[in-house]
Amino acid sequence: MKSALLAAAAMSALLLAAPASAQGVKIGILNDQSGVYADYGGKWSVEAARMAIEDFGGEVLGQKVELVTADHQNKPDLATSIARRWYDVENVDMITELTTSSVALAIHELSKEKKKIDIVVGAATSRLTGDACQPYGFHWAYDTRALGVGTGGSLTKAGGDSWFFLTADYAFGYALEKDTSEIVTANGGKVLGSVRVPLNSSDFSSFLLQAQSSKAKIVGLANAGLDTTNSIKQASEFGIVSGGQKLAGLLMTLAEVNGLGLQAAQGLVLTEGYYWDINDRTRNLGERFLKRTGRMPNMIQAGTYSATLSYLKAVKAAGTKDPDAVAKKLKELPVDDDFAQGGKVLENGRMVHDMYLFEVKKPSESKKPWDYYKQLAVVPGEKAFFTAKESGCPLTK
Repeated sequence: MKSALLAAAAMSALLLAAPASAQGVKIGILNDQSGVYADYGGKWSVEAARMAIEDFGGEVLGQKVELVTADHQNKPDLATSIARRWYDVENVDMITELTTSSVALAIHELSKEKKKIDIVVGAATSRLTGDACQPYGFHWAYDTRALGVGTGGSLTKAGGDSWFFLTADYAFGYALEKDTSEIVTANGGKVLGSVRVPLNSSDFSSFLLQAQSSKAKIVGLANAGLDTTNSIKQASEFGIVSGGQKLAGLLMTLAEVNGLGLQAAQGLVLTEGYYWDINDRTRNLGERFLKRTGRMPNMIQAGTYSATLSYLKAVKAAGTKDPDAVAKKLKELPVDDDFAQGGKVLENGRMVHDMYLFEVKKPSESKKPWDYYKQLAVVPGEKAFFTAKESGCPLTK
């Protein structure tokens, strides 16, 4: 009788589990697809995730991998509503990309509540693996600390020892200004001031005039996407660079350089976690992406490829979709793909890998399409990112 009851219970459990298994593995790309960051990540990140799924074989644990996507329009409340529906109704297992730090922080908190994996790629704030870290949250590609070390540290050491910041007026901008300021002052520089600029501004004139009157050697652009390209274009009209000040695009990627063109972008110094022409593996990813999309990926799109691939590898290694088991495997497995080689995930969820300091080429130096960067330095991952202990993540105490 006891054996019969146990067998019946086991059969019932299998029947109950069957619908969930039949649903497969579902990954969500939640990002800005129509606004200021549409070129920075947008539909190109969706294509990168699709490419990773195809490269993995389209299934894991005998289950089909499905991709869903939505535009959060840079609104944390809208993003949270979409993510909640994905988690509660549509059985999405993991959400990634998550451009915009305010959005990423909101989804990070929801993922903790729902015990679901999120891998942030597009958002920058180092708080995600700092005071806001959580057991199911991960941060790929870059963060404000790495950008501050790369661009802020190098320019300060090269003599740019006074700074004024144009700062995007939300979580990302604040974190980027803070982390860069700390690097600047640690290297003997001074911050002369800053001004907060609303997201998606069309007129930067009053902010640029304040930067110009500060006489700072470096005007740090703590913004991204179209806000960065528009501020650079308008800075040229005010003669900021011709007047002796230098612009630092603290979060600038290949997409923004392409949008500006080499004539306008030449000489800019920036930090990225990926460039298609670094080595054979980065070229492999870049050239395959180019064939699919007509453009080379930036670090957000390439990072989304890596995050998606790493999640699928972790599910396979865990032998289950269970978030606790998958999170454990994400922190155990090395990250070795066409985005990053020799990467590792820390206890706080931060993926550590080398970053690269680049200078944008002059038009005369570019020998082929998308040949935009001169590599100035490699910033080792251990130097670019906080250690788990330094991050302030309560999981590491």
